[in-house]
Amino acid sequence: MTANRKALVLCSGGVDSTTLLAQAVAKYGAENVYALSISYGQKHGREIEAARAVAAHYGVQQRFLDLGAIFADSACSLLAHSDAAVPAGTYAEQQAEGGEGAPVSTYVPLRNGLFLSSAASMALSLGCEVVLYGAHHDDVAGNAYPDCSMEFVEAMNRAIVEGTGGELTLEAPFVALAKADIVREGLALGVPYELTWSCYEGGEVPCGVCATCLDRAAAFAANGVDDPALATGITRG
Repeated sequence: MTANRKALVLCSGGVDSTTLLAQAVAKYGAENVYALSISYGQKHGREIEAARAVAAHYGVQQRFLDLGAIFADSACSLLAHSDAAVPAGTYAEQQAEGGEGAPVSTYVPLRNGLFLSSAASMALSLGCEVVLYGAHHDDVAGNAYPDCSMEFVEAMNRAIVEGTGGELTLEAPFVALAKADIVREGLALGVPYELTWSCYEGGEVPCGVCATCLDRAAAFAANGVDDPALATGITRG
């Protein structure tokens, strides 16, 4: 355990950020970890509910921000004011329809840049030395989410280091990993995946057909296990 260091984890309530939170607690101790959960005007509150459950499970302090007003003019299909339906199918299938190199319709414009800037400011105020971000390689494939790329993470880290006088850094330990690798790490850590929520829809149970549901299912299948959220019948996940 790394003594006397504090970390802030961007915590969406999904598989990746929950695994990252588990790693942070193991490394820094729960008393030195903050979870930051951000609303951005999304169509449902299941992500935030899951984030609350995960933070409570690990006994970390949690902070919340609502940045939805910034995306009021976005047509992203994830947003409550959008008339666009959340597409079914994998990210690769969506990009094949939308054109090579274009972000998918569930891309919220530079959302992660905004999240990380906000997180950095809060982390500095809380006395943290590192912001932890759960971006992973699968989200970058075909430029589906350009603000999940290695290049983006490195650029944001340089900006955060420069902008905080070297007091704060950004780490994204999963940025070169597939989601299946993250699940493998989480299973070893005993992560309570039954508490998490990944689906873009906000129903009682995950829809099973949106890209993030398909991505999640494939990650658990690659590890030879059932998704605990579905296997146990718990609907928050």
